[in-house]
Amino acid sequence: MATLPNPLPRLASDPSGRSLGLQLPPGRLIEAVPEDSSDGPVLWHAEKGAAPGNWTALGGPAGRAGLLPVLVDLGGRGGPETWDLMPGEASYPGDHDAEDVLAEFWEADEEEDEGDRDDEVAEMLATFGPDWPGPAPSPSLTIDPAACAAQVADSLTDGTRSWPERPHLALVPARRSADIPAAIGWSGPLNHENDVARLCAVLRSWEDRFGIRVVALGFDLLAVSVAAPPTTTEEAEAVAAEHFAFCPDNITQGAGSLRAYAKELVGERTWYFWWD
Repeated sequence: MATLPNPLPRLASDPSGRSLGLQLPPGRLIEAVPEDSSDGPVLWHAEKGAAPGNWTALGGPAGRAGLLPVLVDLGGRGGPETWDLMPGEASYPGDHDAEDVLAEFWEADEEEDEGDRDDEVAEMLATFGPDWPGPAPSPSLTIDPAACAAQVADSLTDGTRSWPERPHLALVPARRSADIPAAIGWSGPLNHENDVARLCAVLRSWEDRFGIRVVALGFDLLAVSVAAPPTTTEEAEAVAAEHFAFCPDNITQGAGSLRAYAKELVGERTWYFWWD
């Protein structure tokens, strides 16, 4: 995929990041797997666990240096060094149309429904019919997306959530927050989509329509902040259809129906995704 100049190699000889205008705590540079074509580190993460306030303190200066913040989970199935990061295998998110991607996923899920899914899931697909219902309308922003991301990051690092288990603040060279999974070659959704950049195209669309920011990544989990969540059940059901196409496991192994899932989205400023 097309990339910006990567500032991370400079941290090898300048761990504090002063040459980039940063004051970094002790941290680690993580490289892609050896068989990937990428050269140099793909992310940096702090050695110490993240705490409320860390995102705001480092996110602004890092952005000016060409790096975007994201929380990475070092619990569960290990941290980024065990995730088989392969950015060289990802295409460029801007080369994909989000609606085309979602429509393709929707049609694939509809086909899989033939005899393979339970009655509840068949019923929720029938709510919209076999054809892709189209993108959900975007509600009005009620908070600045950057401020919302900081608030969500603080809530994920205050010790009250079951996930991330061990969040650490990371920095990634990426054009925009939605591109972070492709920039590091994240393989979390591999059982659903081999090219994570196609999912990043959807995240870009959600950035534009809902003010989302990628806030946390685990081995196969993703959390985004939402500055403009749906405010009515009708709006939420349209968003739930997009979520089903993007990550069917959220519904089939979670809420069980689009209507039940949609109720959880009304006014919710954090969206979680998990691929089995």
